Order: sequence, then C-alpha cells, then structure tokens
Amino acid sequence: MKKKEFPQLGEAYFEQRLENGMMVRVVEKPGFAKKFAFVAANFGSIDTKFRLNGVSYETPDGVAHYLEHKMFDLPEGNAMELFAQNAGSNNAFTSYTMTAYYVECTEHFEENLSILLRLVTTPYFTEESVEKERGIIAQEIKMYDDSDGNVVQENLFRAMYLHHPARVPVAGTVESIQDITARTLYDCHRAFYDPSNLILCVIGDVDAAKVVEQAARETPKDSVGIAERDYGPAEPMTAAQPHIEARMEVAMPTFAIGFKCEPADAGNELLRMEFLGSMAAELLAGESSALYTRLYESGLIDADFSVDYERMKGLALLEAAGDSDDPDAVLEALLEEAQRIARTGVDRAQFARLKKSMLGRRLRELDSFENTCYRICAFHMDGVDYYDYPAVFDTVTPEDVEQFLAAVVQRERAAISIVYPKE
Repeated sequence: MKKKEFPQLGEAYFEQRLENGMMVRVVEKPGFAKKFAFVAANFGSIDTKFRLNGVSYETPDGVAHYLEHKMFDLPEGNAMELFAQNAGSNNAFTSYTMTAYYVECTEHFEENLSILLRLVTTPYFTEESVEKERGIIAQEIKMYDDSDGNVVQENLFRAMYLHHPARVPVAGTVESIQDITARTLYDCHRAFYDPSNLILCVIGDVDAAKVVEQAARETPKDSVGIAERDYGPAEPMTAAQPHIEARMEVAMPTFAIGFKCEPADAGNELLRMEFLGSMAAELLAGESSALYTRLYESGLIDADFSVDYERMKGLALLEAAGDSDDPDAVLEALLEEAQRIARTGVDRAQFARLKKSMLGRRLRELDSFENTCYRICAFHMDGVDYYDYPAVFDTVTPEDVEQFLAAVVQRERAAISIVYPKE
C-alpha cells in the first residue's frame, strides 16, 4: 500500500491494487463521524456492444441499469434490508459510463462494507426475479418519459449523434428491456463486474490498511479480464440534425442546445479539456457573463438557465439549457457572442476572477464525501488522478478559451432540442 500526498490541496490517500486487479483508495479523515464507501464499475448504459475472451456480445439497451436493480438480490436476502440492519444508508445509480453502489454510516462500518462488497461481486438472478423487475423498470422509464427535463436532454443526444450509444436513454426503452434475461445479466456481470474493472473508494475515520485487507479477503481471487467495448464509428463534428422538438404538458418551452466538441484524449489532457470546456462555458454564458445578463434582462432566459461542458467515452459537448419563449433566439445569441469573443478576446480580469472562483468551488466540493468518491472513481476510469486538478487547471489560458469557443460554437456543430407546451 502506498500513500499519495497532494500538498496544494492538503489531501492524501492510500492506494492499493489487489491481486485480483481491484483498485482500492482510502482517504483517512480522523475525527469525522461519517464513513462512506463507494464501489464503481466501469460499466454504463453505452456499453451494450463488447467482446470478451473472443466472443462478441450485443445486449439490449438499458441492461446496465437493469443489472443495477437486480444486484441487490443476494442468496441470503435483499441487500437493502441487510444495510438497514446495520444502520447503513445506501443507494446506487447508473449513468452513461458508470454503475455505482455506496453506503454511509456512523457505526458498523466493517459490516456495511462487507455487504457492499458482496453485493457487487455476487450475481444472483433467476428468470422469475428478472421478469418481476421488468414491470418496475418499465414504470420508471414511463416516469422519465413524462419529465420534460429528461425528454429534452435525451432528444438532444438523439439529434446530435449519428452512431454513439448515448443516443439511447440510460434506462433503455419499454420495448428494449423486454429482451433482457437472467442470462443477459450474468453475461454483463462477468464482463464488467470483474474485480479488475472495479474501484473501491472509502472516506472517513477508518484505517486504510484494514480496509485494504477486508477488500482483499471479501472479493473474488481471480480475474477473467476486461471486455473490449465498441461504440461504433467516430462521430463527425457536424450535428446529425440541427433541430428536434416534442410537445408536453409544460407552461413554457424548455430547451437544450449542444455544440459538438472533439473527444478529449485520456490522461491529464482529458482533465485539462474538462476545465477548459467548463471555463469556456462560464465565460460565454455563465451567470457572471455579459451575455447572461443581457438574456436575463431581456426575458429570453430565467434563473434556471445553465451552461456547461460534458464528456463521456467517444464524445464531448458544450451545452446550454433552460426555459425560454424563444429558444432559437438564445441559440443565435450564443453564436454571436462566441464570434465576438473570438474577435475581441477574453477579458483577462474576468478570466482571472472566474478561474479563482472555479478552483474555489472544486476545493469546497472536497467536503462532500459522496462527490469526492465519485470524482476519484470517474477520473480513475479515464486514467486520471483527480487530485492533480490544481496543477492541470493552472495550464488553461485565455488564449485556450478563445480558440475553443471559436472552433466549437459553430452553427454546423449545433443542435437544439425543444419541448413546447401542448397546443
């Protein structure tokens, strides 16, 4: 076990890769009452096509989310009930790129960690239990379909991308989940819940050596290898279709605008691009920008408007979203402002203030155990040490932002998704 220290943050963690390939990272926080354990599988909704040990698989959309639901079934009972017996508060989620399970507690930490490790490494599915879950997940999908926020986001990805599996909702569709069987779940668990594809992150008043010892003792001894993923051909930088719309029971139109970005490389360049994209988004139309003020005062946007940079394996985008009576006018304003910044340059004083503000927000986020575990795990999956971010952030310059906006905020790269009120 080795200790990695980050003096600029005043943080450190202990790290050990187990013999079975599982990565364990522990952030000791003496004196804190809460203990938090987070296990992440490098497996999300976009991982539906893969090869393992020479065999090709193509699974139904929504399988990662379906598997997350069924992992709580153990031979000895439901894991949620076991956590409750040990005063553990637990949850799980599936994203486009990750499935994660976590528990927090102030007592019985070893017992709760044991349940968590057993949960993610013990597949236990029957055709009867899988069939029973189908109706529950179908209702969840219908609930998402009734949310204008979900619909506008999912439609945006459908409009922007030709091939990438992000075009499909994380939970799949009511139709796609009909083809998921116990065999499907066992295949995906074997391919993606291998110890070498998992990371355990623990934060709290714990002994790192004991955590590592317990993880080594209570996880499988062998690894079958990691599946090779297939996300289809590389995406062109032009949007698949510039406009997509739907009608729902909403008071006013809600929208999401996306601009395609080149996918970032792995390693610290990926971390740098995330900071650069976030900085560019803030300078273009963040709350402290001149454009935000103009749009807000003119009534084109309200306080729900947001702009940010998002990425996942094989894609990246700059996105603006909110409510507006004229979403197309917001798109035109973004295009014009990006051109203005390209001509006149970024205000250096504003850039310096924003850089300090963004760094400060990241530092404050370290107070959240859940957020810190998530970022440590997510960046580890991309070959990045999240705690390196202050040094990487320092390399972003105003010129970088100007070049980024000039290249990315272009009409041919843009797609707009709008949900209008029903007539």
